[in-house]
Amino acid sequence: MDRRDFLTTLAALQLAAKLDAQTSNGMIYRNLGTTGQRVSALGLGGYHMGVPKEESESIRIVRSAIDRGVTFLDNSCDYHDGGSEIRMGKALKDGYRKRIFLMTKYNGRTREMAAKQIDESLRRLQVETIDLIQFHENIRMEDPDRFFAPGGALEAVLAAKKAGKIRYIGFTGHKDPAVHLRMLDVAAQHKFHFDSCQMPLNVLDYHFRSFAHQVVPRLVKEGIAVLGMKPMAFGAALKAGAAPIECLHYALNLPTSVVINGCDSMARLDQALEAVRTFKPMSASQVEAIVAKTKQAAMTGKYEAFKTTSQFDGTAQHPEWMG
Repeated sequence: MDRRDFLTTLAALQLAAKLDAQTSNGMIYRNLGTTGQRVSALGLGGYHMGVPKEESESIRIVRSAIDRGVTFLDNSCDYHDGGSEIRMGKALKDGYRKRIFLMTKYNGRTREMAAKQIDESLRRLQVETIDLIQFHENIRMEDPDRFFAPGGALEAVLAAKKAGKIRYIGFTGHKDPAVHLRMLDVAAQHKFHFDSCQMPLNVLDYHFRSFAHQVVPRLVKEGIAVLGMKPMAFGAALKAGAAPIECLHYALNLPTSVVINGCDSMARLDQALEAVRTFKPMSASQVEAIVAKTKQAAMTGKYEAFKTTSQFDGTAQHPEWMG
């Protein structure tokens, strides 16, 4: 999809998203695809829960985010070797669990490993049910085959859903839009509908191996919730010339159900909430003005190392997960 077609498509998608959105006390709430769930347009990233030195600070960030309207919480079984889930689980005590939509991810490619990781996440998070579980790191062309293979991860996920351990099913990935599109193709062949899909959506992605251009329109067409992550590309977008608030505004301007932002301090949380409070749907010219700042830096892909290197590929470091 070229730039003009993308902006035309984006305008149509924005109109539909605007009709779905509601604002309450400074927080935007949107439909989570076709699940019937409504969630905050800002999600709290799980990886960064393991960053503060003191566990109490992570708990404070989670509870403050919830108290200020955030309802979507992200996590993964492998973040800080499970430490992020442990901290989040402690934060969700005292009634906070009832106020949020909880998502986490597993890496196991086999039924046995996926089932093991789902159960471990339930224990660490100290919950009976995870609202959304996602197949993590769909980054290889063969990963969709592993997911749907006999004895593969899908069998564990469906068994967990039947047992009431999970409610909805999605997948994530940060490498290449082509891999996401293949997952959607293979799912269609198996007559399986994902509830959500997570990917990097930022002002660098606009120019290079763009998930926004190639994957987002199809997700919207199929009623799959769009979950954006890495809105600042781990800070690389800022080095490339974009400002934090406009990075978040760009991601919120896409037809995302949720933009997941890592907040390892109260200052980062305040910044994210300010971006939501000040967000207004952007015109095509406003989008072009923002992405123009990062075009030259983005074209080689060096600022999106999660796309071009194995630095962020947790499954590459743990062959025991792969089966």
